[in-house]
Amino acid sequence: MKLAVFSTKKWVRDAFSEKKPDPINLTFFEARLDEETAPLAAGFDSVCVFVNDTVNARVIDVLAEGGVKTIALRCAGFNNIDLNRAQEKGIKVCRVPAYSPYAVAEYAMGLILTLNRKFHRAHSRVREGNFSLDGLLGFDLHGKTVGIIGTGKIGQVFMDVISGFGVRILAYDKFPSDSAKAKGAEYVDLETLYRESDIITLHCPLTHETYHLINDYAIKAMKKGVMLINTSRGPLINSNAVINGLKSGIVGYVGLDVYEEEGDLFFEDLSDQVIQDDTFVRLQTFPNVLITSHQAFFTKEAIDNIRDTTYTNLNEIEKTGSCENMVSGVIRKS
Repeated sequence: MKLAVFSTKKWVRDAFSEKKPDPINLTFFEARLDEETAPLAAGFDSVCVFVNDTVNARVIDVLAEGGVKTIALRCAGFNNIDLNRAQEKGIKVCRVPAYSPYAVAEYAMGLILTLNRKFHRAHSRVREGNFSLDGLLGFDLHGKTVGIIGTGKIGQVFMDVISGFGVRILAYDKFPSDSAKAKGAEYVDLETLYRESDIITLHCPLTHETYHLINDYAIKAMKKGVMLINTSRGPLINSNAVINGLKSGIVGYVGLDVYEEEGDLFFEDLSDQVIQDDTFVRLQTFPNVLITSHQAFFTKEAIDNIRDTTYTNLNEIEKTGSCENMVSGVIRKS
């Protein structure tokens, strides 16, 4: 099997070159997959893509013309793929549904602690010889109410982590989980979660229903000074609405490991360039906003799981025509 791996960074090359199954021949492309680079996949059996690759209908048409039979996502989300067009073209799509819920949940907890106790600001001060405590005041997590939107694997691991701080847990999910209830989660509607939560953390997928879930209306319903955490998908949050919330004081803290327009920014070194995204630059000016570049998943265990699951998916599809991690769309009626 000839596999074209797009959006290749050093960690991708190192991980996928290690323990590579013999039947798979790898070619790495640093470029992201999009309409311009799709012709590079001609002659390959499969392509491997990541969260910011663009796999729309036009890209899929080019892949199909070039002989690609499988698209292997090395991530859980598949909102960047036109599943209907892939199914129409007979291209199978597979993903890595659970590379490490612990990595993301632990990172979300880290963002909360850092925003609250201002570790990042304290570290910079001490290195400059400034030992003042002014501006570093935090609050006890104990006794606070934490709202968790999305109670799948990551959301439930986060429950386990945050429970140790003695918090009350509110939860919202389209499909409530008995195991989440057993962990002490109280399922409520979104309006209640917004109104009563001191901290709100997002662990839900990006769908048409969850796009801009956090918007002006939602923020106006929230408790004054609320902390918002997003380690899931950037477009769950309307960035301009958050800026308005920060300016009004309703939003007291924001921790983002994802951003709705991150495709032009994240995973690249732009340190010698002027950032053209005015909204992103505006967010960075707030002292109570902490942004990292989509690294919540980035642990050794998660990367190994991504590699192993991707190879297993491809081998199963090659042998049987299917695998347990396949995703599909609905064929459009003419």
